Amino acid sequence: MLSRSLNPHENEHRAGSVRSLFSASDHIRVGSRRWFLQTGLAGIGGLSLPNLLRAQTPQEKTRERKSVILFWLSGGPSQIDTWDPKPDAPPEVRGPYATIPTSVPGVRFCEHLPLQARIAHKLTVIRSVDSSSSNHTPITMQAGNPLARRTDKGRDGGGYPSMGSVAAKFRGPNVPTMPAFIGLADSWKADVWGAGELGPSFEPVKGNELPGRLALPPGISVPTLRERGDLRKEFDRFQRDLDVSAQAQHIDRYSGMALDMVSSPAVRQAFELQNETDRLRDNYGRSSVGEKALLARRLVEAGTTFVVVSGRWGYFDHHGDDVPPWGGIQKGLTPILPTIDRAMSALVEDLDARGLLASTLVLMMGEFGRSPVMTKDRGREHWVPVMSMLTAGGNSPAGTVIGSTDSKGGAIKSGRVSPSDLGATVFKHLDIPLESQWVNPQGRPISIVTEDGRPIPEFS
Repeated sequence: MLSRSLNPHENEHRAGSVRSLFSASDHIRVGSRRWFLQTGLAGIGGLSLPNLLRAQTPQEKTRERKSVILFWLSGGPSQIDTWDPKPDAPPEVRGPYATIPTSVPGVRFCEHLPLQARIAHKLTVIRSVDSSSSNHTPITMQAGNPLARRTDKGRDGGGYPSMGSVAAKFRGPNVPTMPAFIGLADSWKADVWGAGELGPSFEPVKGNELPGRLALPPGISVPTLRERGDLRKEFDRFQRDLDVSAQAQHIDRYSGMALDMVSSPAVRQAFELQNETDRLRDNYGRSSVGEKALLARRLVEAGTTFVVVSGRWGYFDHHGDDVPPWGGIQKGLTPILPTIDRAMSALVEDLDARGLLASTLVLMMGEFGRSPVMTKDRGREHWVPVMSMLTAGGNSPAGTVIGSTDSKGGAIKSGRVSPSDLGATVFKHLDIPLESQWVNPQGRPISIVTEDGRPIPEFS
């Protein structure tokens, strides 16, 4: 139960930060129903792991690896105090920060983003994202769909899925033994949007819990499991319990795939950050967002298609220096800008060095921007008319600024990018046909791209 002492704004965020009932060290007996539920990722809509794998393998053919890493800046970062500074505006607009030049002539960033400024020739800045359909949740922007909205009436999202869930359905993982869609977040409601009515098979896997679910209790080895067939028996029993016998003809194949995931070195090793050098880990930063960014690289390298990275719930919600819990621009934003600066720059450089940047589209964004005029408490209010975001890799036009805002940074002047345009851009990168449709529970076909969305023209 939420504390009565918190204001409604804080309560809203606290509600999204409740952790799972299972911890990573919650080991249980192989063969027990609870072991199967945990190992089978049963938190995903009550489905068994074979069913999840079946849903995530829509096609079986050799194809180029493609992936997406989405940095979610929960709370809504200020465009003016990051990538669209207004140094010539009055003090109440330009804010407390100076600006610095970047590696792209004529482009300036906030003074607290020096590492991103250094590699700006590898980045794309979009200064004209229309977030007018968005609210204080990840729904609209992570769906890439202005029809997916927060309603507060039990119908959040209108049934529309996230881009990650669309990727899970229409592309699947790059390697069959890896989950297609993983969220790396300490909270869920505030930081990761799921499958909506696309179905529980395509919900994101909670990456913070996956290592514990894949861990085998002491004394049980993979060869022992294979010889005893314990996992197969649990799948059979759980399938009977759920009365899903129509899927039985493929149980052998998908049970084998599930066992492969449980025993897969690729899955386990992807989470072993201790195998990276201290120097590389320092490059990413030992912060929450830095560690998750490094883990995201390891996951896409291992075969995951879509990863959402969130450092902390709501931490870009800077209403004022005396407004809890996150403060304003000077006291609240200043300490965290270096963490996202380091995480983004390290990820882009690391992907590039490993030959993965061309196949990995990196996005950094939040749910909306902040007001162009600062508050009396030295903060900025929610601002939905426009926000800024960064991209890198994939088909991003490196070293380019897309769109512009007015002199105060509060309105789109040119190059409007809608959430649907963002969705179409992501799906094109993943080689998902833009005319693809899914069928809702009422039997109605729903297009994955809505509202005349089209790939951002500057993205080749």
